[in-house]
Amino acid sequence: MMLFTKGHATGNDFVIIDDHHGALDLRAEQVVWLCDRRRGIGGDGVLRVVRAGNVPDSDADDPAVWFMDYRNADGSVAEMCGNGLRLFSRHLLEQGLVGEAEFVVATRAGLRRVRELPDSTLATDLGEVKVGRAPVTIRHQGRELEGHPADVGNPHAVCFVDGEELDALDLTIAPTWEPAEAFPNGVNVEFIHVVEPGRLRMRVHERGCGETLSCGTGVVAAATVHRLRSGVEGPVRVSVPGGDLTVTFEDGGTWLTGPALVVAEGEFRH
Repeated sequence: MMLFTKGHATGNDFVIIDDHHGALDLRAEQVVWLCDRRRGIGGDGVLRVVRAGNVPDSDADDPAVWFMDYRNADGSVAEMCGNGLRLFSRHLLEQGLVGEAEFVVATRAGLRRVRELPDSTLATDLGEVKVGRAPVTIRHQGRELEGHPADVGNPHAVCFVDGEELDALDLTIAPTWEPAEAFPNGVNVEFIHVVEPGRLRMRVHERGCGETLSCGTGVVAAATVHRLRSGVEGPVRVSVPGGDLTVTFEDGGTWLTGPALVVAEGEFRH
């Protein structure tokens, strides 16, 4: 038997497993089972809580810092997950694994700062977003859209549509892209409707998951591309099916702020 925790951040839900000393061999098929909503626990991914010194591909200088080992629902390893980072941080706080309101979490995309705010929301530093100069072609439901590449530690393509188009999307169908070599490891595709400058609505198809209620790094990618295209200053507020998130820009970096909630604890057979 193994213990688990379950929670979500704006509807993006995850199974959390504590493996502080790196003793667990978390196989892809085990992740798929854990994330299965009928045969397992159910989630968009798995967050393994482990010390950085016990992760072979960690580049953190401090081996004692907590490392967020994130796996997509299909078992694949991902570099970063913005909503997962908030939930991971909420778990650290509730379990007493960190003692300050501001701390650092190691990820495959590098170290990320986290702040717990007075209203109990969490602000996470997702670093500098690298926006590609040349758009790619995103194909979906017989349409071709201009996709703006954005790297938030993981790959994104941001597409702008009108409100009716956004609501009508069937994201059980996975988008494709051209040129294929633009995203050799897959891509998260964000569909964005600009309600007004600084305010967006978004739906997303995540690689390894399909449509999710929210994607934190996707929200940051969308807000950054919108800011560059529109010249808007100040925070960008993004509404996703799972709730509302805010992106702010500080010293060339981006901060994502929103809620994260642990909803259950239990044990599973493996």
